Amino acid sequence: MIRNFLILILLAAPLVAQEDADYQRGISALDARQWDQAIAAFDTSAGHKGSNADGALYWKAYALNRAGRRDEALGAISALRREYAGSRWNRDARALELEIRGQSGERVSPAREQDDELKILALNSLMQSDPNQAVPILQKLLTSNNSPKVKEKALFVLTQSRSAEASKVLNAVARDTSNPDLQLKAIRYMGMMGSPEARKELAAIYSASPDDHLKRAILHSFMQSGSRDFLLNAAKGEKNPDLRREAIRQLAMTGGQDELWQLYQSSDVDAKEEILKSMFLGGNSPRLAEIARTEKDPRLQIAAIKSLGLMGGNGRGDVLVSIYQSTSNRDVREAVLQALFLQNNGKALVDLARAEKDPTMKSEIVKKMSLVHSKEVTDYMMELLK
Repeated sequence: MIRNFLILILLAAPLVAQEDADYQRGISALDARQWDQAIAAFDTSAGHKGSNADGALYWKAYALNRAGRRDEALGAISALRREYAGSRWNRDARALELEIRGQSGERVSPAREQDDELKILALNSLMQSDPNQAVPILQKLLTSNNSPKVKEKALFVLTQSRSAEASKVLNAVARDTSNPDLQLKAIRYMGMMGSPEARKELAAIYSASPDDHLKRAILHSFMQSGSRDFLLNAAKGEKNPDLRREAIRQLAMTGGQDELWQLYQSSDVDAKEEILKSMFLGGNSPRLAEIARTEKDPRLQIAAIKSLGLMGGNGRGDVLVSIYQSTSNRDVREAVLQALFLQNNGKALVDLARAEKDPTMKSEIVKKMSLVHSKEVTDYMMELLK
């Protein structure tokens, strides 16, 4: 009896090996987007009726759909459901079926789907073919007792429509404070959409809301949509210093350097310091150099000089030298020396040392340049030793 069992195993082994080879050949063809070869390989694999047969039928349907043979793909899905009713592939197959029917223009019914994921897929398909029917169902999903995951996905599907009704529902969610998490997600999606209508709605919500956390999210959405005008207005009109600084940071992230310069000229000292940081992050050395040269407030002038020092070769060493030569403010002069040191600008330090008449300041310059490696510094140090 054992001998007969071993014989059966030996006889079955080549079939199993061939089955696996056909299945793997189909997977390789899928990866190469060779749909016809994949269809043939999975059809052969399914014909073996082995452990991969249900998976082979699913992938055959997938390849048939990608090849544009939708009716045959639906037939393969039916065969999977009929022959392998308990297969783990049936759920994926149902999702594929919804996709295929939606692509064919066939109306799908989300209400008939019990599985949340499949319901969302059905709604997405319905949104493409009949938005007027899909939007009310999505609205009901958002306001009913569904899981946060389902609501978020329903919200995303809603953003795929540009219809007035879809926008109205999305705006209502963005204004609804009863579900803060969903409200923030709606605001993020509106920022990603970037439409003029969405921007105006976000601006209106921002103006009306007392919630700083919500306002911060809206500022981030303004940045996502590149809404420089709205960020500029928020930075100008916001009374909360933290939110004003956030608006300035988000404006910088949009690349709004001209807007930052405009804002700088009408802001208080605290806001100006934040603007200087944003100019530095944006690599705006021309504006920083102008501020370093013309700013009357030493605190702001020094902040601009420090930023130029951190910008290396782009930090306008010539401007820093001229500032040193034209000011008697000790703090400003020391800030210039530190900036030139950070730039490793040995030539500028040597030029200043040669021209400096104040022994104390000259000593400071020599201390800085002693840590700078350049030919000009080496030559100057040799002169001092003679």
